[in-house]
Amino acid sequence: MKDTGLRGKVVIVTGAAAGIGLATARRFASEGCRVAAWDVNDSGQEELLRELSSLGGEALFRKVSVCDHADVESAVAEVVGRWGTVDVLVNNAGITRDAQLVKWKDGAVTGTIVGTMTDDAFDSVISVNLKGVFLCSRAVVPRMIRKGSGVILNASSVVGLYGNFGQTNYAATKAGVIAFARTWSRELAKYNIRVNAVAPGFIATEMVQKMPEKVIQNMVSHTPLGRMGKPEDVAEAYVWLASDAASFITGAVLSVDGGLVLGT
Repeated sequence: MKDTGLRGKVVIVTGAAAGIGLATARRFASEGCRVAAWDVNDSGQEELLRELSSLGGEALFRKVSVCDHADVESAVAEVVGRWGTVDVLVNNAGITRDAQLVKWKDGAVTGTIVGTMTDDAFDSVISVNLKGVFLCSRAVVPRMIRKGSGVILNASSVVGLYGNFGQTNYAATKAGVIAFARTWSRELAKYNIRVNAVAPGFIATEMVQKMPEKVIQNMVSHTPLGRMGKPEDVAEAYVWLASDAASFITGAVLSVDGGLVLGT
C-alpha cells in the first residue's frame, strides 16, 4: 500500500464524538496520526481516546464550542503545546435547525402564515456551521504558516450546492464554507497550505438512521448508486485530500454523494 505521508501528522477533527466526525478521527488515527478530537458532547470521551490510541496514533479529547473564540484559541494552544503544530484541520462540526422560511396555509390570497424560520434557528446554525469554521481556521492558520504547510478541510454538503427545502440556514452555511475554501485556497497557497471542501450526500449517521423508513427510502431513491453513504466513505475522502496523493489539489469541492442530484 502506498504511503499517504500522514504518519505522525497532527490532525484536529471537530464534531468528532459521533457520525462522520468519529469515522474521520478513527481513519486518521489508523494512519498513525496524532488526533485531537473536539466536540461539545464529552460523554464517552475515555472510550473514544482508548479506541483512537489503539488504532495506532496518539489522541486527545477536548470539549470545545467551535463558535466560542476563546474556547477555540485555548484548544488550539493545547494541541500545539502537546504536539508542537497543527498539520490538518477538519472542520466537521455542524448542526441543523430546519424550518421553512415562511410556512403558509391554504391559498395565496386567503391563506395565512402558520410558521417561519426563527431568528434563533437561523443564528444558531450560522454560528456553529459557518462562524465555527471561520474561528477554527483563523486559529490554526498562523501555526501552519510558520510551519510552511497545512491542510484545511471544510464539511460542506450537497445542499450547499443545490439547496434544499426547509434548510435556508443549513444550505447557506454549507455554501459558505465552499466560499471559504475557495477564498482561503487563494490566500494561503503561497504558504503551501491547501484548502478544500467535501460535500456529502445522504450519509447513514446515527441521526439519519433514526428517521422514518419511508424518509430513508426516499433518500436512497434519489441516489443513483442505490444506497446511502457510510460515514467511512466521507472519512476516506478527508484522508485522501489530506494525503500526499492530493498535493496538487486546492480550492476544490469533492462530492461524496453516490451521484445524488437533489430534486430528481
